Amino acid sequence: MFYEKHSGSSNPLLIQAANNLVARRRAAESNDAVMLAARVGITPDAWQADVLRSTERQVALLCSRQAGKSTVTSLLALHEALHRPRALVLLLSPSLRQSQELFLKVKQAYGVLGGEQIQAREESALRMQFSNDARIVALPGTEATIRGYSGVDLLIIDEASRVSDELYQAVRPMLAVSGGRIVLLTTPFGKRGFFHHEWTEGGDEWRKVKITAHDCPRISPAWLESERKRIGDWWFRQEYLCEFVENTDQVFSYDDIRRALDPDVKPLFGG
Repeated sequence: MFYEKHSGSSNPLLIQAANNLVARRRAAESNDAVMLAARVGITPDAWQADVLRSTERQVALLCSRQAGKSTVTSLLALHEALHRPRALVLLLSPSLRQSQELFLKVKQAYGVLGGEQIQAREESALRMQFSNDARIVALPGTEATIRGYSGVDLLIIDEASRVSDELYQAVRPMLAVSGGRIVLLTTPFGKRGFFHHEWTEGGDEWRKVKITAHDCPRISPAWLESERKRIGDWWFRQEYLCEFVENTDQVFSYDDIRRALDPDVKPLFGG
C-alpha cells in the first residue's frame, strides 16, 4: 500500500523522491487495476484479476451468487474514476436498493485508500464527484432516471438478466460517442431477455466470463449440497451453476421455439 501525501520532512530531496515514487506508482496503477485492488486490501481471484486487466469494450460476467462479481466491478468503477479525469461511470441495477448496494462497495473501497491524491469533492448516497471531475453515479433501472446522461465512459449493469430489454436498448446509445465500455454482471434468469441473447448470440463482440460456485474457493462443497436441497434444483442450477434453465411457466421450450423459426418465411405485416 502506498500513500500520496508526505509530511514530517522538510528535506526537498526526500520530498521530491517521495513524489516521484508516487507518480511512478500511479502511472503503473493506471494501467493495472489489480494494483488498486491491492491498495484496498483485496487479493483478487485469477478470473477477477483478468477482468480488472481487461481492455475489451463489452464484458459479460455470468457468475454464481457470492462469486465476487460485485467486488470486481466496484473496483473497475473506482479505478476508472481515479485514473481518468472527467470520466462518467454509471452503475445501473433493476432497483434503487441494488444500485445503492453496488455503490456502497465503491465507497467502501475508496474509504480504505489512505492519502489518496484524487479527493472525493462531493458525495451522497448515490453519487461521488472527484477532484479530477470524474463522477460515479448509481441509478435505479428506469428510463426516466437515465435518459439525461450521455458520454458515458463505463456503464455497469448489475443483475442484468433482470433488467428489461427496453432499458438496455435505451442505455446503449450513451456509449456511441464516448466509445465507452459496458460491463454486464448477473446470475441467469431463464432463457430470455437481452443478457441471454448477448451471451448466446453476441459472438466475439463480447468477452464472456462464467464462474460457477464450484469455481469459487470461498464456497464449500458441503454448503452447496445443503443449499441444493433447501432451494431445489431449478433455482440451484441458476443461482450457483449459472445455467439458463427453462422458465417454469413456459408452454414451449426455448429450443423448440428456435427450431420452429424459419428465416425464409416473410412476415405478413411490416417491412
